[in-house]
Parts: sequence; C-alpha cells; structure tokens
Amino acid sequence: MRPYVLGLTGSIGMGKSTTAGFFRELGVPVWDADAAVHRLYAKGGAAVGPVGALCPDAVRGGAVDRAALKAWITRDASALEQLEAVVHPLVAADRAEFVARADAPLIVLDIPLLFETGAQVDGVLVVSAPPEVQRARVLARAGMDGAQLDALLARQMPDVEKRARADFVIETRDMDSARAAVQDLVARLGAKDA
Repeated sequence: MRPYVLGLTGSIGMGKSTTAGFFRELGVPVWDADAAVHRLYAKGGAAVGPVGALCPDAVRGGAVDRAALKAWITRDASALEQLEAVVHPLVAADRAEFVARADAPLIVLDIPLLFETGAQVDGVLVVSAPPEVQRARVLARAGMDGAQLDALLARQMPDVEKRARADFVIETRDMDSARAAVQDLVARLGAKDA
C-alpha cells in the first residue's frame, strides 16, 4: 500500500527541523531535503561532478566546498539558476527513491522550498510562527544578521501565502503545543504508533 506523503515546509526560523523531529519521535519516516543536498555534495556524491563542471573552484578534495559555492553565487547573477538546474533533479531522484522504499502508512518530506520547487505530495503541512519569533530565532544563529535574513526571506514565498496554500498549519511559537499538534496530525493521517 502506498504511503500518505506529507510535505513539510515553512520559512526559515519557523521550527521546521524541530517539527520534523517530532514526526521522527513517533516513528514516522522523514526525508530531509537539506540532508540530501549534503549527501550529494559530499565526497563521491552525485552532485560533485556536475557542480565541478559549472564551477571548478567549488570542488575541493572531491567534495563541494559550500563557501566557494556561495562565493560563486554572490559574484555571478546566473550561478544560482545554473546550480539549481543541476542539483534539483538529483534531489528529486533522492526523494523519489526514499518514497519508493518507504514501508509506512505515513511519510514526511521535509522540503524548505516545497511550493517553489513543485514537489508532488498528498498534503502540505506548513509550520509557522509570528514574525518577531521567526526573526529572533534566525538572528540567534551564528553568523546571521538582519540583512542576510531579509535577503533569504525575499527569495522565499511569504509565510502568509504558504499558510493559505497549506492543507495543515502548525504554530510553533510553543514547542509543547507544536508537539501535541504533530501527534494529533499523525493520528488523523493513520500512521503507526500514533
């Protein structure tokens, strides 16, 4: 039987990773897009060759050097589009393999840019928090400042639009209530161990 595929998304600082952890605690298999990219960029990863063909300076020691990649994207306006054209299909293939191997009634796909990339899912869960909570969370991260946050938010679909397009929304201002909301959702979607 095919699992129910729940897409989990939310803007930066909304508590998406923590929420994904709540699903894992309940035994729900979770695929993480960011982790997939890390695997693809690691030594021997499927993205190393194609990224190296685009920007040879971005590959060092057989792996993609994220700092060099970021520098390339900063200096070349077309770099991000070129990179996404190479990496997004590889990420999609990794995701499809995870879904095909899944042996559970419910699986979660943790995809930060779910709406932007058009990933196919059965339902969408958006995690959200008030703007001041989001900003405080992000600015507490090492090396992050207001200008970087504003630039990231400018590239992401606004939270209000994500919420409007979602099948489910969980508020993450308070993590105890967010955990309870995940438990309720898992029970509603009929997962094991709920």
